[in-house]
Amino acid sequence: MMKKVIFLACLCCTLFSCENVEKKAGEKLQAAREAFEQGDYSQAKILIDSIKILYPKAFETRREGIGLMQQVELKEQEKTLAYLDSLLQKKREELEAIKGKFILEKDAEYQKTGNYLHPSQVIEKNLHRSFLRFQVNEDGVMSMTSIYCGANNIHHSGVKVIAPDGSFAETPTSRDSYETANLGEKIEKADYKIGEDGNVIGFLYLNRDKNIRVNYLGERPYSTTMTATDRQAVSGIYELAQILSSITQIKKEMEEANLKIEFVRRKMQEKEQAQQG
Repeated sequence: MMKKVIFLACLCCTLFSCENVEKKAGEKLQAAREAFEQGDYSQAKILIDSIKILYPKAFETRREGIGLMQQVELKEQEKTLAYLDSLLQKKREELEAIKGKFILEKDAEYQKTGNYLHPSQVIEKNLHRSFLRFQVNEDGVMSMTSIYCGANNIHHSGVKVIAPDGSFAETPTSRDSYETANLGEKIEKADYKIGEDGNVIGFLYLNRDKNIRVNYLGERPYSTTMTATDRQAVSGIYELAQILSSITQIKKEMEEANLKIEFVRRKMQEKEQAQQG
């Protein structure tokens, strides 16, 4: 008889304890709902996560928390998407305001992505000239080409740019260089993408108002001075690249947000179908 009484007492305590756990967990869930309704999605997620940590045996409340978390994540991604969309429109307006100042070179037959050049640096205006040419593709990837034209080859594969105060930047060896000749004139070109240019492009942009000496790094020494027009070219292309790369990044983030929205909606639909079944 005594054992039965003790058993019943323990059972009551267990039931009371379970009810108490569910009650406390329910209070956390209600607080999470309120935070969600107020648009404080970060706080809502923290509260939902705390239920799993503080009340691991509050199974029913945790199940409800999972459903609420899905709603939070959905709203969070929708809010992010709306923000990114407004930011994209702003960047596109900035692009429309300045892209007319540049030349877009693109062959529709074999080029998926075209390249913007400063009008002063198109090929036909720069024959027989040694200089640094700058371009940016439609995705915002900027690059620089060191062009050498002369009677003799110097076999260069890099450049060093030097400001009047002695500060400088130097490219690593180009991964894409080639040489040719036309009617006795030796022509050499070496390409450098931003990020693989030893910060030469950034250095030139920061020193765009100064006289810059360009030393070609090859078997034979050769140097020239950047013209004011070439300095304007690097400045304009650099600023255009910032806008284009921002647009590309925003589109990527929008795509990721859409994928997350699709995933959450699918999970919510699966849960609804399971409940109906």
